[in-house]
Amino acid sequence: MTAYEIIQKKRDGGTLSGEELRFFLAGCLSGDIPDYQAAAFLMAAYLRGMTDEETYLLTKEMIATGDTVDLSRFGELSADKHSTGGVGDKTTLIVAPIAASEGLKIAKMSGRGLGHTGGTVDKLESIPGYRTDLTVPEFLAQAEKAGIAVVGANKALVPADKYLYSLRDVTATVSSIPLIASSIMSKKLAAGAKNIVLDVKYGSGAFMKTAPEAEALARKMIDIGKRFGRNMAAVISNMDRPLGEAVGNALELSEAVDVLRGYKGGDIREISLVLASELIALAKGLTPEEAYARAVDALDSGRAYKQMQTWIASQGGDVGVLASPMARFAEEHTYTVESPVSGYICRMDTEKIGLVSTALGAGRRKKDDVLDLGAGLTILKKTGDRVEKGEPLCVLYTKSPSAPDAARDYLAALHFSQEAPANEPLIYKVIR
Repeated sequence: MTAYEIIQKKRDGGTLSGEELRFFLAGCLSGDIPDYQAAAFLMAAYLRGMTDEETYLLTKEMIATGDTVDLSRFGELSADKHSTGGVGDKTTLIVAPIAASEGLKIAKMSGRGLGHTGGTVDKLESIPGYRTDLTVPEFLAQAEKAGIAVVGANKALVPADKYLYSLRDVTATVSSIPLIASSIMSKKLAAGAKNIVLDVKYGSGAFMKTAPEAEALARKMIDIGKRFGRNMAAVISNMDRPLGEAVGNALELSEAVDVLRGYKGGDIREISLVLASELIALAKGLTPEEAYARAVDALDSGRAYKQMQTWIASQGGDVGVLASPMARFAEEHTYTVESPVSGYICRMDTEKIGLVSTALGAGRRKKDDVLDLGAGLTILKKTGDRVEKGEPLCVLYTKSPSAPDAARDYLAALHFSQEAPANEPLIYKVIR
């Protein structure tokens, strides 16, 4: 067996075995298979596709390249939620406390932001003292004690994914559904949760541009999870506009706290309740309606906010900051973006808006960029809203002198018309 033969087989539309995939991944990690052959394999898989069995086997063999986390001490209550990425997506900060207040154990490894999408770990690090680098024993003890543990990704989990993704990113092979599914699910399964809910996004701010593409990816991931004995559900949601009003780390933390304290509704509350209720339904064997009622009660009664306070304090964070997460960033300058015309906002290019936030200092262009945790933007008007010329559309927060340029870029991401656009639903479908 050689790397050449495996690449040739996939190039010609053949189906690879678990043994072949295991050999190839081991060679990539050991250095015996060079990057150019790994890149050729990825392109062959991208162009020829992979069967459901191949995708399952690729996921299985990727998991086997690293460590796994054992959450069996939590029985049927261990739970995790994964989003495929978006702009303004701070749902983990809301969903985790809701679900944990119902007795679930949220043991979650999250990523940092890169490009136009934000990262949960960066949002949490806007809280002084919060530890994102727990050891595995500390991680498990934190979930046991506080019901929630959210940390940065464990480098010992699925090293094959880190290697392959770095090549996919530079070889135009990111958007392959089998490669995306195996990448996401290998990490989720290695992290050990029994119940997994996926928030699969589509639209201008997502990797999947259409709802049918997002649904195809969701069904592929659900199939993989079920074959590993996990309880699975997926929410297909719209990312043609940013989620909520805040984009940026401390700004998004502030908005999440406002939802938990009952000060804010809208789309961010709506999708957080749906995601939390799907987790509760999976873990406790409830109907979606019963689980949703419990999620609403957890939010409206204040139980979820108390759970967040317990979580943050237990993981080393300064709970006092939650009362006003932006207070420690008073040095941020604000810049108001005004509407150039009267009419309706008919479309928002969400990816461009995410890149505006990055330019203000809230995101990274490169992995080693240092963030301004107080930077970002607050959106005052969204798709479907009527605006008048000169009316404020958005407020930018930054220490950078580039705010006027960012304002022009923000306006370039908006499209106006004289007629109201059709109303697009936030949630396209829930797959259980």
